[in-house]
Amino acid sequence: MSITDEEIIFHNGTVFDGQAFLPPGTCVRVRGGTITAVGPAGEVAPSAGGGGRLALAGVSLVDLGGGTLLPGFIDAHVHPVYAGGQLRRCDLRDGATAADYQAIIDGYATAHPDLEWITGGGWSMEAFPGGLPSREPLDAVTGGRPAFFPNRDGHGAWVNTAALRLAGIDASTPDPADGRIERDASGEPTGALQEGAANLVSRLLPETTDEDMDAALAAAQDYLLSLGITGWQDAIIGSDPGERDNLPAYLRAAGAGRLLVNVVGALWWERDRGLDQLPGLLRRRADGQAGRFRATSVKMMLDGVAETHTAAMLEPYLDADGCATEHTGLDFIDPAELPRFVTALDREGFQVHFHALGDRAVRNALDAIEAARTANGASGRRHHLAHIQVVHPDDIPRFAALSATANMQALWATHEPQMDVLTIPFLGERRAGWQYPFRSLQAAGAELAAGSDWSVSSPNPLWAAHVAVNRAAPAGAAPGPGTSDPFLPGQALDLPSFLAAYTSGSARVNGLEDVTGSVRPGLDADFAIVDADLGHLPATEIGTAAVTATWVRGQAVFEAA
Repeated sequence: MSITDEEIIFHNGTVFDGQAFLPPGTCVRVRGGTITAVGPAGEVAPSAGGGGRLALAGVSLVDLGGGTLLPGFIDAHVHPVYAGGQLRRCDLRDGATAADYQAIIDGYATAHPDLEWITGGGWSMEAFPGGLPSREPLDAVTGGRPAFFPNRDGHGAWVNTAALRLAGIDASTPDPADGRIERDASGEPTGALQEGAANLVSRLLPETTDEDMDAALAAAQDYLLSLGITGWQDAIIGSDPGERDNLPAYLRAAGAGRLLVNVVGALWWERDRGLDQLPGLLRRRADGQAGRFRATSVKMMLDGVAETHTAAMLEPYLDADGCATEHTGLDFIDPAELPRFVTALDREGFQVHFHALGDRAVRNALDAIEAARTANGASGRRHHLAHIQVVHPDDIPRFAALSATANMQALWATHEPQMDVLTIPFLGERRAGWQYPFRSLQAAGAELAAGSDWSVSSPNPLWAAHVAVNRAAPAGAAPGPGTSDPFLPGQALDLPSFLAAYTSGSARVNGLEDVTGSVRPGLDADFAIVDADLGHLPATEIGTAAVTATWVRGQAVFEAA
C-alpha cells in the first residue's frame, strides 16, 4: 500500500482520540498518511467556507455523517491465521445445537468427498450434555473418514471413532499430563478430548500448505479490517501443537507488503520445556521481523478454562451438588520454575504474554513478574495477562504495583450457557463474584488493554464494548443471546475507558503508542469510522453500532457497501 501526499479532512462527526471524546465540531486533518492537525474547524481548516461548509482547494473532505471517528482498534489477543483457516474449512460458528452441528458437518462432508480428513471447528460446549460431545453423531455423517473439530475456545476437541483409531486411543491409553481423554463408564473414549489430549489426534492431520496459510492470513486481515481493527497481537506464533508454524506466513505477507497493519507476534513457549528453548526464541525474534511485523513477545499458557475445570484455581472446584472436589485445575508450566523463566525472558528484552484464566494462574503470573522486576529492575517490559476470568481480590492491586497490564476479553463477561451452566455452579457464589473484575482493576490503577481471542469469540470490538459497559450481550452477539440481566454489573466500565483500552491501551502493550492508537498529530492516520455518535449513544444500543469505513495510514482499506 503506497502512501500519497493527499490532504484529507474528516469532519461533521464525533471524534474519540484514544482517551476521551473531543468537543463537538472537532475535525481531523491528514497528509501523507499522518495526522497533521486535530481541533476546531477554524484551526484545522482555516479557509473553511461560510455556513459551516468546508471548501478547501486540493483537500479531500470526508463527511462522517454524524458518526464517530476513533483510532483503529488494536486487538491485543487474537489468532488470525488459525481463525482465517477455520473460515475456509467446516465452520460451526453459525450452529447452536448438536443437531445444527451435525447438519453442517454432513453438508460439508458431502460437498467435499475427496478430503482425507473432515476438519473445522467452532462448536459451543453448551450444545452437549455436560459440555461433552460424543463420537457417534460424527460417525454418522463422516462416512468413515477421520474427523477433528476443536471447540470455540480451542481447549478441547470433538473427534470420531476413525480419528481415535488412527491415533491409537482406546481404554488403555493414559491421559497426557496436560490433558484428559473423556471416557464412558467402561473406560472407552467418548470422542471428547480436553487440552493436551487433543494433540494425540491433531498431530496426525494433513500438513497445511504455504498457500493455505497465506490465504488464511489474507482472509483474516480482510475480516478484521471490516471491523475497524488496524493492528493486533497474534497470541500464538509458532509451534502450538497440531498447528503449523505461522511465522513464515507473516514474514511472507509483511515482506511483500500484503500485511497492511502493525502486528506483534507472541512466540509460543513450549510448556514441557525450560530455558533450553531460550536460544531458539532469540533466533526466532531476530529472524521474525519484516515490514510491519515484529515477533517480540513470548506466549506462556499457564492453565486451561473454567468450563472443563482445567483453569488453575486456588481452591478446588465444586461438584454438581456444590461439594468441594479434589480437583483444582492444571498448571501447564511448573509454578516453581515460572519466576525463573520469566526473569530470563525479561532480561533478554522479551515481553511476556500470559494466558491466565483461573485465580491461581493469575497469581502465578504476577509472582513471576514480581520476581523479574526484583531481579532486573524496572525493565519497561510490558508484560500482560490475558483473560483474567477469576482474580482473587488480594491480587487486584498487584497489577498496578507490578506494571502488569490486564488484557480483557470483555465479550465473555455476560450471562450465557457456558457461564451459567458450566462455570458458576462449579466455582460457587464467592468465586463466581470475582470474575472479570474490570472496574476493580481500573480503580486500582491497572493499565488496561483489550482483545477478542478470535476465533474463540467474535472479534467485533463494538460488541465487546457493549458487554464491557452493560455486562450483557447485544442481540445476535456471540457467545449467546442478548439478555437484560447484567452479569456482575458493579464491574462495568464506562465506554471511554473501554474504547481507550481497545485503542491506546493495546497500542501501548504493542509498544506502538508513538505510532498509532490515538488521534493526535504526528501519528499514523489509522481510523475506524462508526455509523453512530458513540459519545451520545444510549449504552444499551452500543452493540447496534457498526464500522462503516477503516483507514490505514491515510488510505481507506474498507468501506461498507
